[in-house]
Amino acid sequence: MGDRGRAEGYLFKKVHVSQHLVNRILSMTIDFLTAQHLSHELLAALKPAEALFIEIAGESSQFIRFNRARVRQIGTVTETTVTLRLQTQQQTASTSFPYTGAADLPLAIAHLEALRSETLQLPPDPYLSPPIDTGSIQDTYMGHLLGTDAVVEGLLTPVQALDFTGIYSGGTMVRGSFNSAGQEHWFATETFCLDYSLFTAAGKAVKNTYAGTHWQQEVYQAQIERDRQQLAQLDLPVRRLELGRYRTYFAPAAVAELVGMLSWGAVSEASYRQGGSALAKLREGVTLSPLFSLHEDFTAGTVPRFNAEGDIAPFCLPIIGQGELQTFLISRRTAQEYGLQPNGASAHEGLRSPLVLPGTLPSADCLRALDTGLYVGNLHYLNWSDRPSGRLTGMTRYACFWVEQGQIVAPITDLRFDDSLYTFWGQNLEALTDTPVWIAHTDTYERRSLGGITVPGMLVSEFNFTL
Repeated sequence: MGDRGRAEGYLFKKVHVSQHLVNRILSMTIDFLTAQHLSHELLAALKPAEALFIEIAGESSQFIRFNRARVRQIGTVTETTVTLRLQTQQQTASTSFPYTGAADLPLAIAHLEALRSETLQLPPDPYLSPPIDTGSIQDTYMGHLLGTDAVVEGLLTPVQALDFTGIYSGGTMVRGSFNSAGQEHWFATETFCLDYSLFTAAGKAVKNTYAGTHWQQEVYQAQIERDRQQLAQLDLPVRRLELGRYRTYFAPAAVAELVGMLSWGAVSEASYRQGGSALAKLREGVTLSPLFSLHEDFTAGTVPRFNAEGDIAPFCLPIIGQGELQTFLISRRTAQEYGLQPNGASAHEGLRSPLVLPGTLPSADCLRALDTGLYVGNLHYLNWSDRPSGRLTGMTRYACFWVEQGQIVAPITDLRFDDSLYTFWGQNLEALTDTPVWIAHTDTYERRSLGGITVPGMLVSEFNFTL
């Protein structure tokens, strides 16, 4: 959290919410039977030659905002949004609205009627994909989260002596996908995410996240202790580095930022066909390091395997295997346009549950392996500087240090980088750590984000810093 705010907030020794209230709140989250009833009512109202997709997104989440190791805000959000997408001939229109249960059925039917009028005014879509039924899936992944009345104590006890700022969110999230071909998908998961920063008296920060499906207090406390050590190192005299190429270790949070950029067109079949993929050279025979393998991996249960079209992705889809391209992500629309076979990708053809396979470098030995060079804890403001060449630019941020003989000796001033993924995931990639870390998506626009990026740390022999 970069913005600490200035208010002191309130110090809560314990926040008590009755179990009866917790159960009542959780029961307000839409379930499969309620969603199924809604879909049956809507599908029964269809006219001949009409097809319908029904998407459902809901959550019941606890949110707590912290400032200076005190509670600033605390509460629970329960909401469900329904999206209807009506197809008539080759025309389609969509709308979204909140839904609380059977009392909102007339509203849902009214939205369907409004879509009928709208589709008549739209031009035909030559690549429109009608609904199909390839089977239905129901996946539920139960987690083990801190109890509602135990979260504040569990989070704040290890950080009482620190300037701790952040936001915690945790609870149940659901997704549903129904269509007029008879497909009925359902997904539910329990996750938590603590997105936080620790500040020095001078305003420097160590930023981190702790997220997952099963809260482990001892893991959280050990992470805070490591952060505390880095926080003390930020008070060392700052080292200003000359521009140039440096041996660099990227912590998992920094690697996740690099991998996230691949969803900006790089792994998309449509982007490749339209000349915009940063990985196009892999289709032409160029390879990355054999140490680098990238999969779409849904086995952790933090993201549904089905997309808005109802297509089901495999549990594991290799995209890059030992440096060689295996496939781009292919949506049903792209498949129809170019005569291909879809592989369950979303319409955006971005990564939904990426996993970079780990290597053999023990995470505890990363500084020893780096020896002398840069330790990069976080990156931000990434963008493509030369997409055909796979060049990325961005800035270092938060806990980044100069290391000598395996020891941190100084924090660094912020640096801009500009380098090619064909280089840092190619001949300059020396090692990946043996312990991948799940870096959760922390966005809460409209609702909590699903999923994240699972990556190890990464050691490269050279990385180009330009400003």
